[in-house]
Order: sequence, then structure tokens, then C-alpha cells
Amino acid sequence: MAGPSTPTSLPFTGDPEADELLVREPLALLIGFTLDQQVTVQKAFAGPLELRNRLGHLDAARIAATDPQELAEVFRRRPALHRFPGAMATRVRDLCAALVEQHDGHAARVWADARDGRDLERRLLALPGIGPMKAKALIAILGKRFGVKPAGWDEVAPTWPTLGDVDSTEALERYQAGKRAMKAAARQAPTG
Repeated sequence: MAGPSTPTSLPFTGDPEADELLVREPLALLIGFTLDQQVTVQKAFAGPLELRNRLGHLDAARIAATDPQELAEVFRRRPALHRFPGAMATRVRDLCAALVEQHDGHAARVWADARDGRDLERRLLALPGIGPMKAKALIAILGKRFGVKPAGWDEVAPTWPTLGDVDSTEALERYQAGKRAMKAAARQAPTG
């Protein structure tokens, strides 16, 4: 996925090897986003490296073809890959199956083959485990970190801070502090 101006890593985990994998392997980035739910950013995006280490590969077709119970056991092995290992094993398997079905098993084709920004967003939203907020963050990362800006990218790019704005450990800390503050404010807001 890396191009001439792209980073060598994304500073999401604190582990240089895991951070580099997110750049080298497009599937790792998508799996990280799939796992980014009810765990820290660090835990979610370290998951693809640990999954690759446990499986011996990060191949969408092979993951999609893995027996669901076997994959769930891989996710449950200590330390578990996620707070909800069974559910996330299913979600990752579903993601990989969709990539095989829609993009011939090549994660990068999700964005490389997009006709424009709206098509990119549609393609991301069609993936299991990628909802509107995750799609916007992926659009930001693809454009701001990898230079993937199809025509109309600015029409679908988020106008608020996302992981696409994280370019250092310090920026990640600021991003996470901002998210915590937003969640706290939302909890304090009166309900009607």
C-alpha cells in the first residue's frame, strides 16, 4: 500500500512491527478497524499482527475459508485478541469473505478501484464491521496518510478529528483524550 509519500507505519499500537504491518498490508488496516470496538485503539490495531502470528498468514481467502470454531479458538487463545473474541472472529471472517466475494480477496482494491469519493465510501460501508464512523476514519487515513484521494474525496472526508489525523504517539494521546471528553460530555447531556 505504501507509495512515495506514505508513512512507513501508523502510530496506533506502540509496537513498531504492528504499526508497520498496518501500512504494508491493507488487510491488516481493515482488520484493525473491524476490531476497533470496545477496546483501546492500541489493542485493536495490534490485533492484525497477533492474528498473522497465530495463523502464519494474513490472507483474506484463507481466513474466509477457516472453520468458524477454529478461528474463534485462535481469537480466544491467551491473551485473547479482543474483549469479545468469538464475535470478533466471526466479524473478521465475514470481512474476509466479503473481500473475496467483492474484491477478489485484495483489500487494497476497495480503494484502488473506487471511481470517486462517494464510491470509496460506498465500498467501505459494504464491508462487515465498517460502519459510517469507521468509513469516515478510513477515508481520512487513506487520503491524509496514503494520498488516496479519488475525485470528490473532500466531499466524503470527515471534517472532525479522526485516526487520519494521528501521525505520532502524542497525536494519538490527544485524539484519545478528545474522544474520552466527547463521550463524557455525551453522558452528561440531558436526555429528553
